[in-house]
Amino acid sequence: MARRRIKSLLVATFSTIAILFSTVVFANETPQKEGETAGAHSEAAFDPAKLIMEHIMDAHEFHFFSLGEKHISIPLPVILYSPQRGISVFSYGRFHHGHEIYEGYKSEEGKIVAVNAAGEVDKTVQVYNFSLTRNVVQMFLALVLLVWLMVGVANKYKKNGAKVAPSGFQNAIEPVITFIRDEVGKPSLGHAYEKYMPYLLTIFFFILINSLIGLVPGTANVTGNIAFTVILGFISFLVILFSTNKHFWGHIFNPPVPFPVKFILVPVEFIGIFTKPFALIVRLFANMVAGHIIITCFIMLIFIFGAMSKVAGIGFTPVSLAFTIFIYFIEILVAFIQAFIFTNLTAVFIGQAREGAHHEEAHH
Repeated sequence: MARRRIKSLLVATFSTIAILFSTVVFANETPQKEGETAGAHSEAAFDPAKLIMEHIMDAHEFHFFSLGEKHISIPLPVILYSPQRGISVFSYGRFHHGHEIYEGYKSEEGKIVAVNAAGEVDKTVQVYNFSLTRNVVQMFLALVLLVWLMVGVANKYKKNGAKVAPSGFQNAIEPVITFIRDEVGKPSLGHAYEKYMPYLLTIFFFILINSLIGLVPGTANVTGNIAFTVILGFISFLVILFSTNKHFWGHIFNPPVPFPVKFILVPVEFIGIFTKPFALIVRLFANMVAGHIIITCFIMLIFIFGAMSKVAGIGFTPVSLAFTIFIYFIEILVAFIQAFIFTNLTAVFIGQAREGAHHEEAHH
């Protein structure tokens, strides 16, 4: 609880600092001279909020860094379908970071729109975007990595059996699997833990791998994407529903309380069915986004101070980098904690859904 409060305080503090200093920078800018276009003036302005949103939002490329006008990035495939224009498949690099039009389309702040011959947005053309964005590509890469690692560990067990001591990556994975089994599966699910262990281990390692990859500069913050957490929460919701029994539904619609109280308690219990997956979704999303915002805010402070004074920017750089590295290592720990919390709460909710069956197993 204390860690979450400190984290929320840091987000609020540095977001406020970024807004205040960016306001000061814009206020101290020299007036626009004659012959100077508004476009050139706006491009020179430093916008921390925009850069932070670009960092945490999805995109059509993996952008690592820029050297002047040269951008070091990996463009991804663009797949578009329009009833008026048909199917178009090309690389996102054709847009040259939103500066050019290709095949009647252009990129506006990361969103691909149809344009007419004059280069203006054509709202009469419907565009369905089936492109592989960096969140999707990175999620597939994480899935491939997860399958490769787990199949390798399984093959070692199949080859050596339980009599040979684990080695290599198997030695690192086995304590984690044992921990999830003994501290998550068994306490929450009782004798039925083996039935749910494949799912619990899958979501734990899938969230963990995506979170750790997301800490690499230039990659996507997949676990900080609301669509990703919604799907994970929905899958857990289905698993919880399919694990329910008559005792669970009897407790929801006919709780053992006086009859007048039922009119209050039944709606509350029914809403509680949906608040459980919602808690999983919001908790993972908010924590992973907050960490990336904090790291980005520290980096942005260098440029904010630099826009005010070159000396201030250079002087604040060591401080900003030190705090960035510190928060970066905290985020590695947060990746493990959030994967564990999501898995543990899922197991707890499944155990609550099986409450009657769990008690019968304990009695036997």
